[in-house]
Amino acid sequence: MRSDLAQSYGQDRLPRYTSYPTAPHFSPAIGEEDYRRWLKSVPVQHPTSIYLHVPFCRSMCWYCGCHTSVTKRDDPIVTYVAGLRTEAHLVAETIGQRMPISHVHFGGGTPTIMSPEAFVDLVGALRYSFFVLTDAEIAVEIDPRTLTEPMTEALGYCGVNRASLGVQSFDPAVQRAINRLQSFEQTATSVERLRRVGVRRINFDLLYGLPLQTVDSCLDTVARCVELRPDRFSVFGYAHIPSFKKHQRKIAEDSLPDSVERHLQSETIAEALLDAGYVRIGLDHFALPGDSLAIARQDGRLRRNFQGYTDDCADTLIGLGASAIGRMPQGFVQNVVPTRDYLTRIAENRLATAKGYVFTEEDRFRADIIERIMCDLAVDLPRVSQLHGRDLRSAIVDRPRIESLIADGAVTMIDDRLSISDGAEFLVRSVASAFDAHLVHSAATHSRAV
Repeated sequence: MRSDLAQSYGQDRLPRYTSYPTAPHFSPAIGEEDYRRWLKSVPVQHPTSIYLHVPFCRSMCWYCGCHTSVTKRDDPIVTYVAGLRTEAHLVAETIGQRMPISHVHFGGGTPTIMSPEAFVDLVGALRYSFFVLTDAEIAVEIDPRTLTEPMTEALGYCGVNRASLGVQSFDPAVQRAINRLQSFEQTATSVERLRRVGVRRINFDLLYGLPLQTVDSCLDTVARCVELRPDRFSVFGYAHIPSFKKHQRKIAEDSLPDSVERHLQSETIAEALLDAGYVRIGLDHFALPGDSLAIARQDGRLRRNFQGYTDDCADTLIGLGASAIGRMPQGFVQNVVPTRDYLTRIAENRLATAKGYVFTEEDRFRADIIERIMCDLAVDLPRVSQLHGRDLRSAIVDRPRIESLIADGAVTMIDDRLSISDGAEFLVRSVASAFDAHLVHSAATHSRAV
C-alpha cells in the first residue's frame, strides 16, 4: 500500500477511460444523418451489443452521478418504455437486417422500475427487431430496495442471466448520509430470488470515499457481501462533483475522506476481496476465478466500455434511450439527454442522436494503448505502434508524468514495454492519462484519481 503515491497523485482529476476519446469531447457536429449512415454500414456478420438506458428512480441517492430523475408515478415510465421499443425498431429498420446480438445491458437509473409486463414486452420487441443469440448475456442493473417478486419472475422468464445489484455500503450512518437506506436482508432476499428464477450471475457494486465512511465500515460491508458470494464486484470511488450534479450538494464536504483515507479504503476492500478468493480485474473490478471476466483477463481478451470492464468483444454497441452512448466502427454517438426531447424525436420517427465523435487514426492508436493499460496494467508500446503503423516516439504525450511515475517506483519501462508496479495499480488512470492527447484537466468534468 503506497500512501505516498496517493498523496502525490491522488488529487489529479482524470477520466475513468471507459472510452477514448472521452464524452466531453463529443460534438453536435455529429448528428442523426451521420448515425443513419453508420448504421447502414454496420458489419452484419459480426455480433453487436445493445445498451438500454432507463433514466428513472423512486428516490435520489445523493452520491449519484448518472442521468436519472425521480418519479413517483408510473405514467412517465410507461411512455418512455414505449419510446425504447420504437427506437429499437427504428435502428433495426435503418440497419436493414436483424443484427446478431451477443450482449444486452439494461442500465439506469433503475431499469426494474418498469412493470414486469412492460419489461417482458420490451425484451420481446428487442428479440423481434434483432437476433438475440441463444447464449447472449442479458444483464440488468437492480436496486434491491424496490425489486419485487413479480419483477424477479419476469427477469427469469425473459432470459436475464446477469444482475448487478447496487450495495455501496451497509453502514447505517453512511446510508443516511447518502439517502440510501438498504438492509443486508433486502439484498440477501433479492439475491436468493434471482438465483431461484435462474439469474445466477450476480454482481455487486460498492463505493468508497463516501461521507462518514471508514476503513472498518468498508471491511464490514465486504464481509457481509462475501456471505452472499456474488460472482463479481465493482468497487468505485465516489466522485464528488456538485457543480455537475446539484443533489450532491446535500453531502457535506467536510464529511468526505481525503485522498489518503480514500486510498486506504480502496486497498482495504481490495485486500479483503483477494483474501476471499476473488481475482483483481484491472482498476476496480474483482471476480471469482471461474467467472468469464477473470477468464478473459487470463486469456488477454479483457475489454473496457461504458459499463466498465467486460469480456464483450463486439466492436459495435447500439445505445437506446435518453443520454445513451453507442459505439460504431466510425466513432461514438450519444442521444439527447432530456427525456422529453428524446421522446419527441422518437415520436417523429427520428433517431435521437445529439452529438458524437469521428475516430481518427491517432485516436484508434491511443485508444488501443489506453485500453491495454486499463485492462492489463501493462502495454507493449512497440507492438501497438507497429500494429497501427505509428511512430513509437510519439506514443507518450505527457513524458514528464511517466518519468515521474517511474522515478517514484509506480511504473517500470523496459525496452518501451510499460508495466504498473505491484501496489500502484490504483494509479492506472494516471498512467493512462500520459497517452491521452485530448486531456483537459477539469475539476468540473473528471473525478479524482484516488
